Amino acid sequence: MNFRHTLAASCALIPVALLSTPAFAQSTGSVDFDEEIVVTGTTARDVAGISSPDTSKAKAVLGQEVIGRQNPGQTILDTINMVPGVSFQNNDAYGSSGGTLTIRGFDSSRISLTFDGIPLNDSGNYAIYSNQQLDPEVIEQVNVNLGSTDVDSPTASAVGGTVNYRTRTPGEDFGVRLSGSAGEFKFFRIFGMVDFGEFTPFGTRAFVSASTASNDNPFNNYGRVNKQQYNARIWQPIGDNGDFVSVAGHYNQNRNNFFGSLPLRNDSNRTVGSGSGNRFPANNDEREYLINFPCTTAAPVTPGVTDAPSSCGTEFDRRYNPSNTGNIRGASKFTLAEGIVLTVDPSYQYVKANGGGTVNGNEGFRDINPTAGTTLSTGYIGGQPYFGRDLNGDGDLLDRVNVLAPSQTRTHRYGVIAGLRWDINDQHTIRASFTYDRANHRQTGQVGLLQFNGEPFDVFPVNDPLTDATGAVLQKRDRQSYATLTQVAGEYRGEFGDLTVNAGLRAPFFKRDLNQNCFTTSASGFVDCFGEGDPRNATYAALNPTNSNGSVRQGPQQRVFKYDDILPNVGVVYKIAPQVSIFGSYAKGLSVPGTDNLYNSFFFAPGTEQAQPKPETTDSFDLGVRYRSGRVQGELSGWFTKYSNRQASAYDPELDTTVFRNLGKVDKYGIDGYVSFQPNDNLTLYAFASYLDSEIKDDVQTGANAFAPTAGKRESGSPGYTYGGTVRGTLGPVDLGLTAKRTGGRYLFDTNLPLVLGGNEVYPAKAPAYWLVNLDARMNLEWAGLNDKTFFQVNVYNLFDQFYVGGFGGGLTQGTSAPFVQIGAPRTISGTLSVEF
Repeated sequence: MNFRHTLAASCALIPVALLSTPAFAQSTGSVDFDEEIVVTGTTARDVAGISSPDTSKAKAVLGQEVIGRQNPGQTILDTINMVPGVSFQNNDAYGSSGGTLTIRGFDSSRISLTFDGIPLNDSGNYAIYSNQQLDPEVIEQVNVNLGSTDVDSPTASAVGGTVNYRTRTPGEDFGVRLSGSAGEFKFFRIFGMVDFGEFTPFGTRAFVSASTASNDNPFNNYGRVNKQQYNARIWQPIGDNGDFVSVAGHYNQNRNNFFGSLPLRNDSNRTVGSGSGNRFPANNDEREYLINFPCTTAAPVTPGVTDAPSSCGTEFDRRYNPSNTGNIRGASKFTLAEGIVLTVDPSYQYVKANGGGTVNGNEGFRDINPTAGTTLSTGYIGGQPYFGRDLNGDGDLLDRVNVLAPSQTRTHRYGVIAGLRWDINDQHTIRASFTYDRANHRQTGQVGLLQFNGEPFDVFPVNDPLTDATGAVLQKRDRQSYATLTQVAGEYRGEFGDLTVNAGLRAPFFKRDLNQNCFTTSASGFVDCFGEGDPRNATYAALNPTNSNGSVRQGPQQRVFKYDDILPNVGVVYKIAPQVSIFGSYAKGLSVPGTDNLYNSFFFAPGTEQAQPKPETTDSFDLGVRYRSGRVQGELSGWFTKYSNRQASAYDPELDTTVFRNLGKVDKYGIDGYVSFQPNDNLTLYAFASYLDSEIKDDVQTGANAFAPTAGKRESGSPGYTYGGTVRGTLGPVDLGLTAKRTGGRYLFDTNLPLVLGGNEVYPAKAPAYWLVNLDARMNLEWAGLNDKTFFQVNVYNLFDQFYVGGFGGGLTQGTSAPFVQIGAPRTISGTLSVEF
């Protein structure tokens, strides 16, 4: 028999569904490997809904009972905000409008997010889209690895931890669950799920689920969110030793507007609103604002008159952010012989999404000859499209017309994670894993017409794009990339009495094959586009051989980037008493530059240093102590990460572009801790806290002889501390929970200086600290003659209606205008009736 142990069966006030199987990791192979972890007796039991696996890394696991207490339809990334070291700012209370995530100060592009083992980070820029996550009712568990990745993590960028969540296994019995939710801001949601039970003689099980949700924008008189999602899974057990084959499918569709992102200002010379010249509100009374809606675009006028573009439909809050995402996931486990287990997880993912606003389209032509003479051409030049044809129907080519111009992305992504485990004996186990992940990533920028009310005819202009006089599709970007990760990994685990040792190696080989079909005109990524293979490319290249700085202008071309490394991953756990253990780990990390950063390097000639962006590398250390008993559970850990070539970025929504900066060497360090106490079966107390600091080692060069004063300063965008807790009690059929969290101040800039405009300080160096308090109350309706799975739940998000600065990415130093930040989600009350039979 292997040294596999089971969790003790004990009742807790907040039982976690995951406790039936100690599945702490992401892929089937990692789950299978972690099931071998020794977690005997009552020390394995969770307290306050959080389980801390006795591993060499700082991990926290939340199950369905905790997940289900959140707002209806809530993104899983908001749920983990109660985990020490995690900071998440939700853009709205229902989780359908995006948000900002950091873990130990690492932004979301440095965090690996996986769903049943498949990577969810964007294959281009590694971003995480919190509004595209799985319905919470279908999530079995979520686990957060605070320090580093698992050995088999399928990632090219994660150096700051992992978030892994897993779909529930179909039930053995037939059952139906229906729930309806309503709340403030015209929120309405319906969720339904059917478990088919075992419907074949072979024990085959399956479930299907669907949901639809909608709500108004909480900040203005215009925007609305519409979301629908569908999930299914079929599960076929093989024998009685835990082997199985599973296939699951997921589809999510979001239609929402941008909102709540305003320039951060705190002075008095402004008006409240969504325009780029307005300021961030100063209080709750100013949080709601009006935009120019309804409105109409100007009708065509007499031919021969130059018509100016209308402003109708151009405001930031009228921009759409549509997405269609889906995947098919396989999972399997086969016992080949005693102690030898094979796992294989194949997957396919599809993404169609865009984001961005409008641009002034020109009916006329653009002179592309910067010297003597005139050479008129159509194309997308200098940030504007030139069509060479009438757009508004007035018969001339003199006008400028607003057109929809988002950044479009389409991805086809194929992957497989395979693992082989061998139990040498009861004390020693080894495993090997192989990962292949290939993403076909198409990024375009087609434009489309607006209706007379400023609404787009189609939120996806790629479906029917506008063409110029030559019939060419005009695009603000036109590029194709293929991102391929091939990875092998191995890990050994051995038990030596009270000491458990893990030692692993991960060897990723990453290749990016990039095809740029436009001329790169700046190091910030601005381009002039005519189309792949268009004859105008040769004319433009001949007339524009150099950039303004004298360098050779780089035209359409292909470049291939390759990155690889050998990454050790080791850890130890030592039990100094039955309920107390000390743990420690070391992991080396690699983060490969994302698509935008690599395409920006096309501005520089091939072979130059600037044309070869360097990867980030990290050395991460964790050391901590755990106490685990039936009534008290606690953990305290200290950590340190040493960065080289620290890349940072911030998105500018007005320019619809991402600005990158290399901070060089950075040290990050901190402390995370929590304690849970359950004095009796009707009361649970939980408290957590985190401290984070960082130090940029050098001043960052911003020009030929210019440097930003960053040496010795702290990185921007993440809080210096967080602390909070949960109180949950039961009185008869009613459960009442209150969760409060204090998030510390966040620097706006890496220089740690205040925002100064026009010689006046308009905002301090930090966004202020804030409290976020959430309340949930659930009444079991068994007393009313219904079954014990029927309940009514009330949620209040931001109970005290705290006004606060929401998510932002930070920046190197201030520019000529205020940076954009989100407004924190306001107080939101909702109710849910859930029936299950």
